[in-house]
Amino acid sequence: MSKFAVKLLSGQAKTLAVLTLLIFLSLVSGQRLMAQDTVSSADVQFADAPAPSAPLKKITGQQQTFKTTSVPVKNAERPQTLWSIFIAGLLGGFAALLMPCIFPMLPLTVSYFTKSGKGAVSRALLYGLFIILIYVILGLAVTIIFGADALNNLSTNGVFNFFFFLLLVAFAASFLGAFELTLPSSWVNKMDQNSDKGGIAALFFMAATLSLVSFSCTGPIIGTLLVQAATTGALMGPAIGMFGFSVALAIPFALFALFPGLMKSLPKSGGWLNSVKVVLGFLELALALKFLSNVDLTYHWHWFDREVFLVLWIVIFALMGFYLLGKLKLSHDSGLAYVSVPRLFLAIIVLSFTVYMVPGLWGAPLKSIAAFLPPQDTQDFDLYTASLTGASSLSTNTNNSMPHKYSALFHAPLKLDAFFDYKEGMAYAQKVHKPVLIDFTGHACVNCRKMEATIWPDRSVLPLIRDKYVLIQLYVDDKTMLADSEQYVSNFSHKQITTIGALNSDIQASRFNSNSQPDYVLLNDNETLLLPPQGADYDAAAYSSYLKAGLGAFK
Repeated sequence: MSKFAVKLLSGQAKTLAVLTLLIFLSLVSGQRLMAQDTVSSADVQFADAPAPSAPLKKITGQQQTFKTTSVPVKNAERPQTLWSIFIAGLLGGFAALLMPCIFPMLPLTVSYFTKSGKGAVSRALLYGLFIILIYVILGLAVTIIFGADALNNLSTNGVFNFFFFLLLVAFAASFLGAFELTLPSSWVNKMDQNSDKGGIAALFFMAATLSLVSFSCTGPIIGTLLVQAATTGALMGPAIGMFGFSVALAIPFALFALFPGLMKSLPKSGGWLNSVKVVLGFLELALALKFLSNVDLTYHWHWFDREVFLVLWIVIFALMGFYLLGKLKLSHDSGLAYVSVPRLFLAIIVLSFTVYMVPGLWGAPLKSIAAFLPPQDTQDFDLYTASLTGASSLSTNTNNSMPHKYSALFHAPLKLDAFFDYKEGMAYAQKVHKPVLIDFTGHACVNCRKMEATIWPDRSVLPLIRDKYVLIQLYVDDKTMLADSEQYVSNFSHKQITTIGALNSDIQASRFNSNSQPDYVLLNDNETLLLPPQGADYDAAAYSSYLKAGLGAFK
């Protein structure tokens, strides 16, 4: 390999590679989780809400007007979802380039094209196109095998989430050096033999050989990306993710074929490539915990509360910081004679983030990562919520002291007095003659957690929700079974409605033409829509204005 590259760049290049990976997986996890909320994160079953024996009121003419003039949240956010999946795939592809299975192949492959004489550029471009084609076909295969409906159901299905958790833990173990993921050598040999035949077919089989040979490094990244894309529920999500991934892989081969002189700027392969894998392994392990948290919340296990999640993240990122400082050495690591200044800076960032999370053990909101954490109400020792306005004044349930239906299962954020059953909440609103704020939410909805942690506590927002509205929180992904007398077959979807989450999804889809979370619906006490529903809004002033406008419409 050394004849295709020049001297190894300084430690700065190596550390920048690690930093690229750190940013990549942070964005992958973030984009995966944020995108997840653009469709229902439940076993979505679009149906008429409650059973025929106790139907909801029909939507009024005013509501119908809003439904036809406003764009449903899910449709408005879908393009952003696909773009986020593409960007996550692109970043994943660039990160994969730094893997030990791909980086050393760059000069070898480019040298093959530059030495082939006339047509080298066109052949390199065609080679890159075949790389894209192979990975996009893989993405399409995921959609075809599982189907669009199945992809929607993956996000909070307990079996799949636990499988994803174990899968990412296995990927992390692979990157940390426990074992290597490999495909059967017969596959690689067959592709390699076909690549020697020449012509366009040879270029295709060369691209296929690259895909197979590099699987031990790219497999975990591809697996994480496909999990992310599949659980968004977007039909083309896996294909778009693979398109972004393959574009990032293909660009360097075409670029270096066009400008061979750029090869001199590449660092030489070495032990630093394994450091990149290890850092990615730590990040994969941290990301895996979110899937386990989803299962815990959806099925009310209460094993994986906020402080448990934080303790594990604190330990993982602390170990990553020690690794960057050379205080922790894993298998396949080469000796670290000294810590470069950029690597030291990166260690400072990681360890500072670790310290930042520590106050969260006592209830600090940690707004920058609130979307990833289990809800604040799962915290056993929480000094923050009581400090907002005083524990005694957070709840104003003075006229309705009886326990709400499902209050043993659900807990509203900020100790707000919320209802968790549509009919019960509307009945109370009619009794006290107040407008209603319906919060269609989900246990696995990270945008919901971010709104509750960063916007709802705002001084301009919290008093409005607490004092001026009747809050109804409807979880669309809850797996708790309805009583036998409350189960029914939907007239809308002809499916059996058996869980609380399915019932709440039916209400949202059939009454308000949406299946995204969070979705905020403002009604008056006779179920008339006051304003068009809206999704997450991270501008506290704008969200406050929306709530005030609803009060104005109610009056």
